[in-house]
Amino acid sequence: MEAGRSETMTPKTVRPTSITEYINDAPKEARMKLREMRACIRKAAPGAKEGLKWGMPAFSHHRILVTFAAFEHHIGFYPTPSAVKAFVKELSKFVTASSSIQFPLDKPLPLALIRRITEFRVQECTQEDAKWRTGRKSMSASFS
Repeated sequence: MEAGRSETMTPKTVRPTSITEYINDAPKEARMKLREMRACIRKAAPGAKEGLKWGMPAFSHHRILVTFAAFEHHIGFYPTPSAVKAFVKELSKFVTASSSIQFPLDKPLPLALIRRITEFRVQECTQEDAKWRTGRKSMSASFS
């Protein structure tokens, strides 16, 4: 054995590199709900790109639309503060913060609500991008 090295080494935790890996690595009791979330978001945002952001499953369309994650007692859903605010009445029976929603693992996911929130984010991003495209001057025009 080399000097300075111990006989036992703690294996490094391998971080998932895809949503599928994330779901497969999640606690067994959360996997089905994560699959349901993914399918619901895919239907609501069919052109969105899947990936991981901050170690969580994320869907993006020019910018991040929504992310979600598994926790011990809930699925966290992160659609942005504007989306949480827009659906505040419908979200009243869930734990929320400015940009997050907690869906308990022991209750069915509100898939229709998740779909509407995701569609809201798609529309919001599309409208926001349109504002940037139509109101801009070209760089050369601003320097003349």
